[in-house]
Amino acid sequence: MNRVLLRIFGSLLIAAPCTAYAQQNGVQVEHAWSRATVPGQTGVIYLTITDTGAPDRLTSVASPVAASAALHESFSENGVSKMRGIAGLTVSPGAPVTLAPGGYHIMLMGLKQPLKQGDAFPVTLTFEKAGAVTATVTVEKPGAGAPAAHDAMGGTSMPMPAGGASGKAP
Repeated sequence: MNRVLLRIFGSLLIAAPCTAYAQQNGVQVEHAWSRATVPGQTGVIYLTITDTGAPDRLTSVASPVAASAALHESFSENGVSKMRGIAGLTVSPGAPVTLAPGGYHIMLMGLKQPLKQGDAFPVTLTFEKAGAVTATVTVEKPGAGAPAAHDAMGGTSMPMPAGGASGKAP
């Protein structure tokens, strides 16, 4: 009996990163993940934001693992891949915003130490209406496209199109 309970509990712990989320005032943050880094490398965070309340806007991000954090978008212009900072992201009810490789993401500049696979750390997203929402970021392997658990649960690692309906930069 004890072994059965231990197996069930262990399975729940393994599944927790793919189902964990943070929610406040109608804004839900899910599937927060990052890639392992080497010393001197910039970090990145990907996640999904779902708005279940009134329309809102993500205005800033912060994490204690880095000197600064900022919203960015990757895009292609005349066949050249580029990246730029953005002031915020609009989130609308019924239109989840996915920060994913090749699209919107959070840059972590001045990492205080390298991010190691298997570690976890907090990120705080501040919204105009919902206020601060803190989520836990899971660190995946270097070069990861998306966490395996996220892909298995129907998540996406596809980029959000620039200027999409819910992700227009100001």
